[in-house]
Amino acid sequence: MNRVAPLPDPAADVGDVSRPQVTADIGRGVVRLLTDLGIAALPELPLANGRRVDVIGLGRDGGIHVVEIKSSRADFMTDRKWPEYLEFAERFYFAVTTGFPLDLLPADEGLIIADRYGAELVRPARHRPLAAARRKALTLRFARLAAQRLVLPLLAPDVGLSLQPGPEDPSP
Repeated sequence: MNRVAPLPDPAADVGDVSRPQVTADIGRGVVRLLTDLGIAALPELPLANGRRVDVIGLGRDGGIHVVEIKSSRADFMTDRKWPEYLEFAERFYFAVTTGFPLDLLPADEGLIIADRYGAELVRPARHRPLAAARRKALTLRFARLAAQRLVLPLLAPDVGLSLQPGPEDPSP
């Protein structure tokens, strides 16, 4: 496992470190961890219900892993959308920094402690089977968005390409 150094608490006086920077740092560590685990990771995937997951992973077995990043106590207390992600996740994790009050997080969900350099899987996520049609739709959405992001540098700035799946994309 990767060793994780503490990130500053965004609720405290942290000078130059902003809450979006802490979130980005956690996301970077999560993507590194998932990659190390053989899970293809993609940040910010829009879902059919209008929500957008922070990080989604596609396992070698086709399993869907969803990671919700919480940068601070205030972030967790004010953003209560995470239950809406569960119907799209076979495995659901919270990712936080060291020093986050872990007693706030539901004990029956997965837990990752992360910083910008890596992450550690502290508690595995329970398995929630998805219907085959939903898994297929999420896999197609994942693949299309990943492909769009891959070719965007080749097209930009000449072509305006949306990175959001359009209405013609499959929805679970």
